[in-house]
Amino acid sequence: MFAFNRKFGQAAFAVVGAAMLVMSGTTNASAAARNGVCDSGEFCYYWGANNTGSISDFTTSVPDYGTTQPTCYDFKGPGTGQGQCIKNNARSVWNRTSGIVRVYYNSNYGGTFQPIAAGYKGNLNSTLSDNNASHKFL
Repeated sequence: MFAFNRKFGQAAFAVVGAAMLVMSGTTNASAAARNGVCDSGEFCYYWGANNTGSISDFTTSVPDYGTTQPTCYDFKGPGTGQGQCIKNNARSVWNRTSGIVRVYYNSNYGGTFQPIAAGYKGNLNSTLSDNNASHKFL
């Protein structure tokens, strides 16, 4: 009976250990999202023109950025604009995803939009610069 309990205990320990590794991996992976660094696989807004100022990074579509703190999506990275809501405050972008991302003038993916090609790094067009309210990964 002692051997059975010991084997059971070792198996249970292995399962718990494996679960902890999976959970810690998930936590680390999600910690990279919305950290103010434009990582590979993310779509990023910059507060200033020519990819300057604070960064706001995304891995998913967002239908409404919100307009006031503390509930809005804000610029996370260091630099000018840090802490400000991104709605109607972004001037440039970097699409580090493998697909097109549309930036919309209105919330809920409405109104005029600009398709941002994979790899594009530059300014938003004159209609959407400082007039952005949502974005959608295609």
